[in-house]
Amino acid sequence: MRLAERVTFGGGGLDRAAHRRGDAAWLAEAWAGAQVLPLWQGKPLFGAEGLGWVASAHPLLAGRSDEAVFLGLSGGRPKFAIELSDWVPAEMPETLGLFLDPSEQRHPDLPGDLSFRELRREMTRLVPVEAELAATAKGLFDWHRGHGFCARCGQPSRPAEAGWQRRCPGCGAPHFPRTDPVVIMLVRRGNAVLLGRAPGWAEGMFSLLAGFVEPGETVEAAVRREVAEETGVRVGQVGYLASQPWPFPASLMLGCWAEAETDRITPDPAEIEEARWVGREDMLAVLAGERTDMQPPRPGAIAGFLIRMWLADRLD
Repeated sequence: MRLAERVTFGGGGLDRAAHRRGDAAWLAEAWAGAQVLPLWQGKPLFGAEGLGWVASAHPLLAGRSDEAVFLGLSGGRPKFAIELSDWVPAEMPETLGLFLDPSEQRHPDLPGDLSFRELRREMTRLVPVEAELAATAKGLFDWHRGHGFCARCGQPSRPAEAGWQRRCPGCGAPHFPRTDPVVIMLVRRGNAVLLGRAPGWAEGMFSLLAGFVEPGETVEAAVRREVAEETGVRVGQVGYLASQPWPFPASLMLGCWAEAETDRITPDPAEIEEARWVGREDMLAVLAGERTDMQPPRPGAIAGFLIRMWLADRLD
């Protein structure tokens, strides 16, 4: 799909400059004039018009260059990120870690118009390259936070390659950032698509079906298996459409279309609270906010993008 990289977190054109990650001298020089994106508890720093970049010379970052992750070059300028994991706000929010955390935190050493905010809530405000930078930073720090020990021998591992690896000082094993492939599918039958909602979702929230690809499984097989497991619907032909990095915490959404061979729905109650076929006219009414039983797709996610492309007959 030619429009695929318009999906949030995609198509920013970031120069990741991977060949520089092991060049300590270059990284030290780059840090001296870099812009740095601070994060706290996985929440990037935001300002009035986008990400809240801080100069590397800021006193808050003094002596912390070894903790920084090199994100790449944007507009020819080095971009780094750093996790302020040692800072504790005066008041810890009760909503921290929720699906949509509405709280904001302001660091006393940063300007008052900058605050840490949940990326899922703010992602549609970002231009493509800033969305790519934020997703990369969040994904990497989430990985570091959960992979502090060597999976081979159990010893504490250490960041390497400007934050793009972890290495074990005991057995020497290298470890690399994890990305989990997830299929998300626009299942169609005639003039309708299959939507579902998981237990615990907000009232009226529906989306395309999705699920993790298992070891030894093709994307096509994963689509057929997940649709059958979740709804009992049998799928035949499957095709790839578009992808979206999804740093919540570390997925790559593989958008597909699929042709249903059956239409009877038998939801798996452990995963699907309700599933339904929705026709084009009804879906247009949902997008227009004219339905009280269904919410429009969440802005910025690939599900809404695929649904809109289907409505516009642009699944090519």
